[in-house]
Amino acid sequence: MRTAVSLLCGGVFGAGLALAGMTNPAKVLAFLDVLGGWDPSLAFAMGGAVAVSAAGYAVAGRAGGPWLGGRFAIPSRRDLDASLLGGAAIFGIGWGLVGLCPGPALVNLSRGPFETLVFVASMLVGILLYRLAARDGERAAVPAESAVRGLGRTRGETR
Repeated sequence: MRTAVSLLCGGVFGAGLALAGMTNPAKVLAFLDVLGGWDPSLAFAMGGAVAVSAAGYAVAGRAGGPWLGGRFAIPSRRDLDASLLGGAAIFGIGWGLVGLCPGPALVNLSRGPFETLVFVASMLVGILLYRLAARDGERAAVPAESAVRGLGRTRGETR
């Protein structure tokens, strides 16, 4: 059931991106071109996404848990660290260079432009490299005795 709901939600998200024109890199780049032919439509799409997200957080705050089991994964950290700021900068630079971010890139895979395939492949390599680096960083941060006893926890994790 979870997989079916996830596929449905992903399909609605992709359809919304396509309907709003946000899968078109030229439209995204026009939004970023504030000194040229600026296209404000992306701001309206983002505003709609923020409104839907705010409504979701409001419902989640009153609910006992997700409808399909488990628990809500709402971040508790509110601080800005180098990792967050660096990731945001890399995301923004990539978005500004090619006009794609992960969601629209995955939607565009169905259309088949070679550039989108290169973008998604590069994105996946970046994710893999990050995970490898993060895993090495966790090993270095956890004392050997704790790791041996299985007591090492990842950042932010509690018992």
